[in-house]
Amino acid sequence: MARWRAAAFAAFLFLLLAVHCRGGKTGICYGRNADDLPSPDKVARLVQQQSIKYVRIYDTNIDVIRAFANTSVELMVGVPNADLLAFSQYQSNVDTWLKNSVLPYYPATAITHITVGAEITESPVNVSALVVPAMRNVLAALKKAGLHKKITISSTHSLGILSRSFPPSAGAFNSSYAHFLKPMLEFLVENQAPFMVDLYPYYAYQNSPSNVSLNYALFSPQSQGVIDPNTGLVYTNMFDAQVDSIFFALMALNFKTLKIMITETGWPNKGAAKETGATPDNAQTYNTNLIRHVVNDSGTPAKPGEEIDVYIFSLFNENRKPGIESERNWGLFSPDQSAIYSLDWTGRGNVDIMTGGNITGSNGTWCVASTNVSETALQNALNWACGPGDVDCSAIQPSQPCYQPDTLISHASYAFNMYYQKKGATDVACSFGGAGVRTTKDPSYDACFYLDSEKIINTNSTPPPAPSASSPSLPGLCFTLLLPVLPIVIASGFL
Repeated sequence: MARWRAAAFAAFLFLLLAVHCRGGKTGICYGRNADDLPSPDKVARLVQQQSIKYVRIYDTNIDVIRAFANTSVELMVGVPNADLLAFSQYQSNVDTWLKNSVLPYYPATAITHITVGAEITESPVNVSALVVPAMRNVLAALKKAGLHKKITISSTHSLGILSRSFPPSAGAFNSSYAHFLKPMLEFLVENQAPFMVDLYPYYAYQNSPSNVSLNYALFSPQSQGVIDPNTGLVYTNMFDAQVDSIFFALMALNFKTLKIMITETGWPNKGAAKETGATPDNAQTYNTNLIRHVVNDSGTPAKPGEEIDVYIFSLFNENRKPGIESERNWGLFSPDQSAIYSLDWTGRGNVDIMTGGNITGSNGTWCVASTNVSETALQNALNWACGPGDVDCSAIQPSQPCYQPDTLISHASYAFNMYYQKKGATDVACSFGGAGVRTTKDPSYDACFYLDSEKIINTNSTPPPAPSASSPSLPGLCFTLLLPVLPIVIASGFL
């Protein structure tokens, strides 16, 4: 009986780890609108060398799909807009496509998503009425093959699908798209598929630099932030504001449970003379901060802690793309596979935007409460830190060393710093919707000590006891997430 209980306990904890430690996914878009790109086999090797686990392509090119076989890379494939008419008219067209372009390579190639149409509201030919019928036919084909529970169907959109995106709480879909949008959203809910959208803060900055600061667009900790007057939420970066505008638009139509997936975002590494923001440094800064934002499950002000999956555009510069100079220069790599700039795909490193250098740990920095936000925003952030943020706030309780001074800003500062240090002392971990700011001055006073990275290392340096036969070994990475639920396990009779 003791062995059974130990096994059941271990299985339960494993499930908790799977739930709490997945985190958001970060992938890459593999566009091929160029005549000088390496072969798909070489691209697949490059992707593996970079430890990239998720790739989006825009069609079902057989050479590409075959190249990613047995790589463990999850592939998102697409049905181009030009094929929507044929896919929407006849089921046999879709059945044949699936038989020839997907089934021969699955599951050796891990195809997980099919996008039916791409940014249809931006298409020069109006194909919006064809999308949902085409999606239904793709679903029917997958059901025949028994894959409808393994491959997700959706369609991608530009932010132009909104009639209004600012402030985020006023986000609303363009009413002229209602004829296809409502049936599509119903399809997504029914099939547990995400709403896919392409977001580009770069364009908002480039088109209106007097209204959108570069710091705000790049996730910079020096961004002053923007307050949504309807909700009081503080936005320290444009990406979150754009995501929340979609969320509020979905909520207005009563589709608030739909997961949002970002299928394109990024920053160009080069542009024309007037595109001063398009530089390798800015591209590295944006994408580095984006990855860290996703991996840390920072969420958005409207949905803090919400995991979100993101695909960065793009793997290569593409010399055949039309338009201004930046259109051809979104790549992380040149066609010869040399890196234009480097990225830490783990999200654990930190780019110091002021120096451009990589840093790890706090390097003598702390996170404290800002004096430039409302008490409501500060209280909400404190509540989150001591609740969902899983910070031990016992030190700011009455008679404890950090209770005095008994002020909101003092208590919030202590809680913010605890979260900041335990999350690796990244600038994102000190955002708190704009309520947190970093400082190089140690806020410790009297018997109230503020942790920094060195103190955390020292206090965690004692190795844990070796597990006994009746005590299952647990991965250390996510152990702290399990502590609050242990009483529930005991009360449920596992022990």
